[in-house]
Amino acid sequence: MGTNDQTNDHVQGKEGTAMKIVIDSAEPADCLVYPAYFRESFPYRLGEARRSPGGVTWLYGRAEEEPDVLAVGMGKREESTLERIRRAAGSAARSLLREGKSCAVLMRSGGTSGSFASASVAGREQDAVEAGRKPDVTVARREQPASASGSGASHPAAAEWLQAWTEGWLLGLYRFQKYRESTKDERTVELTVRSADWPELKASELEAAIGTGRLRADGAMLARDLVNESPDDLNPGRFTEWLEAYFRRGGAPVKVHAYRGRELADREMNGLIAVGAGSRHEPALVEIRYEGDPSLPMLALIGKGVTFDMGGMNAKTAADITDARMDMGGAAAVVGAMDILIRGGAKVNVTALLPVVDNVPDANAILPSTIIRYPNGITVEVANTDGEGRLILADALLHAAKLGAAEAVDIATLTGNVGAALGLGIAGIWGDEGMRQSLVEIGERNGERLWPMPLMDEYEADLRSAYADLRNVGRSPYGGAIKAALFIRRFVAEPMRWVHIDMAGTVQYKQDESYSEAGATGYGARLLADYAVRMAERAHSEGRGV
Repeated sequence: MGTNDQTNDHVQGKEGTAMKIVIDSAEPADCLVYPAYFRESFPYRLGEARRSPGGVTWLYGRAEEEPDVLAVGMGKREESTLERIRRAAGSAARSLLREGKSCAVLMRSGGTSGSFASASVAGREQDAVEAGRKPDVTVARREQPASASGSGASHPAAAEWLQAWTEGWLLGLYRFQKYRESTKDERTVELTVRSADWPELKASELEAAIGTGRLRADGAMLARDLVNESPDDLNPGRFTEWLEAYFRRGGAPVKVHAYRGRELADREMNGLIAVGAGSRHEPALVEIRYEGDPSLPMLALIGKGVTFDMGGMNAKTAADITDARMDMGGAAAVVGAMDILIRGGAKVNVTALLPVVDNVPDANAILPSTIIRYPNGITVEVANTDGEGRLILADALLHAAKLGAAEAVDIATLTGNVGAALGLGIAGIWGDEGMRQSLVEIGERNGERLWPMPLMDEYEADLRSAYADLRNVGRSPYGGAIKAALFIRRFVAEPMRWVHIDMAGTVQYKQDESYSEAGATGYGARLLADYAVRMAERAHSEGRGV
């Protein structure tokens, strides 16, 4: 893992993202990129059908000196969202790559300089004026997504439009090519933003919008790199070593500690020890503390880090189990979020807890019907060794409570059942109502969507064991994602508030999709970073501290 130059380049911007978007470049462009909205003026002839969201239309120059034009469908302006902007930017970037373009200029579409303000907000303000009332300017402020940078641009609608475009553009250019040789494609597309198109933004605000978008895209791409990685390079040992080295770099106020071997046993992290028994790589719980503002209540971000899930002794039998390497998607999301927060200097108090292990069969592997004892007094019968994620999350949640976390978010590729229930475009969330609502709102804005799921207390009867306090899985095939959340809840110590996110369906795209190629999505990195900032803001507004 330490040799993955692509991961480091995405984060450091050495040869990738830092050079993909520039302001006022003097270099000639291959192409002009125009967002195209329904029923709005456009400098070229373009039918309404070609302005639908997700659509791209090439208008080729009639002479060599005339640049080509790419029209990017945006739909109705009043229905525009930041996620639609990201998807449009990603589609544009990927279309330019396919066409062999190397540089383009983003052209601001027709209308006034303030035309990027949310049309739904603008409509409500106009209604207020017509009714003789003063427009509620706080509506626009409430609809801005949380930003790890904390930048306060004077025209947030334009700045956040450009930030969203930057995120989508860079995510759209992402390709995982570490293991390609003869098929490696080194091409990229440089985008120029013209400052003259953004008169309401100062130069510093323009740079901040692009910089924040780049920072957030870098965090998501770091998560993608980790999830896409080969299990040869990302086994528990190497992953732990990489995490220690990566987060100890620089002078950020970060403390990193990896609990291994005797330390795991001393702290009775018996779930990790049991799951990792069949592997030649020792398990670890990696603790990463970032105290951007240590006076704030602590947020624990817990990410499942199973680097390869063969299922243990209940071995998976599918013809293709290469996706088993992606079972550390929760840990990758937490790593990406921490990267955004730390590099952005966010004023938060966050501790990441990453239980890292692989789940493989071996003569030493844990056997079905084995009993695990946890330090909170609960015993668990391992009815199925392929239900390993909840066993290691239990360790991390108990550790979070010992550290004094006020809130905990656990995120995991936990059950296929959640994908059957919700599909592959949205994750499920259980737990504290206030936390859940806040995360759902954030996900609607940044595109990492969540659907609130119930904790059905009566379903817990299916987790009863004849030999221990709990089974790790139920007997019935129905409601598996809910029962997993109910199991995890038993390891949440009061008064710590908690939510559980099951992202098994959203960890990867099966085919190229707007701003993502087939493979890892990087889901959760921006979601968790935004929630950490919102929690800190809420604590400040309520006058809470430690």
